[in-house]
Amino acid sequence: MALQINERGSCSSTARFIYDVFLSYRGEDTRYNFTELLKAIELSMISIVIFSENFASSTWCLNELVKILECKNYGQLVLPIFYKVNPSEVRKQEGKFGIALTEHEEKHNKDKVQSWKAALTKATYLAGFSYKEGAELDESAEKQSARASIGRA
Repeated sequence: MALQINERGSCSSTARFIYDVFLSYRGEDTRYNFTELLKAIELSMISIVIFSENFASSTWCLNELVKILECKNYGQLVLPIFYKVNPSEVRKQEGKFGIALTEHEEKHNKDKVQSWKAALTKATYLAGFSYKEGAELDESAEKQSARASIGRA
């Protein structure tokens, strides 16, 4: 199933992908503008979300995650990678995830923060990878990528 942006700028299942993969991670130095990021998410066949210990402190990352999961409903493959964090910490919003979300509750509207919490929980139930040693992650990512390629053929 293909994914494309419709006139309103939301995901649709009736057109072509432009990008193979969208990589979502905490990286302030690599950001473009928010509109470009959302469009790139919508036009990607696969989104890889790298959850690191400071992921939830970034509203950019949280907004990207919500958009990525919206696009998943239209056939986009989403692959979470838990980089030096336990998926249960993300799911239950414990540790730095809980602290960051509590801080967001003081600055942002309640519905927005609730959507971020729901997205974090939902993402942890997707098939993905936990980073332990670089070689293990590389091998697992290669296997998953190969499976995704076979599924498209």
